[in-house]
Amino acid sequence: MNRRDLLRTAAAVPLLGNALVESAFALDTYPTRNITMIVPFPAGGQADLAARPVAAALERILGRPVIVDNRAGGGGGSVGNAQAARAAPDGYTLLMTLSSLAVLPEADRLFNRPVAYEVAQFAPIARVLADPTLLAVPASAPWKTLAEFVEDAKAHPGEIPYGSSGPYGVLHVAMEMFAASADVKLLHVPFRGGGPALTALLSGTVQAMAAAPGTVKPQVDDGKLRVLANWGAERIPSFPDTPTFVELGHKDVEMYIWAGLFAQRALPEPIMIRLRAAMAQAVNNADVARTFEAAGSAVAYLDAPEFANFVATDSARLIAAVKRIGRVE
Repeated sequence: MNRRDLLRTAAAVPLLGNALVESAFALDTYPTRNITMIVPFPAGGQADLAARPVAAALERILGRPVIVDNRAGGGGGSVGNAQAARAAPDGYTLLMTLSSLAVLPEADRLFNRPVAYEVAQFAPIARVLADPTLLAVPASAPWKTLAEFVEDAKAHPGEIPYGSSGPYGVLHVAMEMFAASADVKLLHVPFRGGGPALTALLSGTVQAMAAAPGTVKPQVDDGKLRVLANWGAERIPSFPDTPTFVELGHKDVEMYIWAGLFAQRALPEPIMIRLRAAMAQAVNNADVARTFEAAGSAVAYLDAPEFANFVATDSARLIAAVKRIGRVE
């Protein structure tokens, strides 16, 4: 329904008039001020990789600054997700987050903690990236294959440290899925986000990490890291020689680190329509595509209805995985 139809309907139905006029006005005027895009992780991780070029494109499309606000904390993105959930549903606070969005409330319940937020508080706008995670180790590490890594982990239970973006974040869950399948015990070292975890891997503080292709490809190309396996259902173009866990006999080990834009569930429909249209333009921006491709990731756009279905399906799979893993530190 366009603005003229909204106003005509408002005049014909007095009880709905004010609301419809306000909706037409919102569609015509949004945005009138700066927009904040919360990224619930430090700079350098997959959500930040997605947010910055998309925010720059949205700024040009919407005509207002779109400010990326890294709000790390709480493990796995919980603090930033919760802050976005509590924000006013007016289109001026958006959230670029990862697949851990659905996992973290379940982790709170698993540990009998107050639940920081619920997925039902959010409305999906668009998915922008969807990559399988990769098992990365330092190039100086002794393991050339996954089999060698597993053999060493079995010989030294609980001694090989791996980094993550925080407890029950996507990188933690991926590693614990693998550890359970391989029947090994690893040492979890949580950080405030994927960026700090990657720094720890490069410095040798930890010896392994599940990571998105876009965050490790430059380090692999520079000879600083090696990848042993891919959590996807098939090999990926940017790492064609890296086998999947499924290929290597780990049938239930599959994990994707997607990034998507969300708003609050009560966001007015005219503003949602505006943001969906803007995101459809943004992901087709040449600068966005170049930035993603340079990092080894391709645009994986889904509009709101398809993204909502994707989130529901992926969340159910991840929640089931968390319940299988149980309480781990």
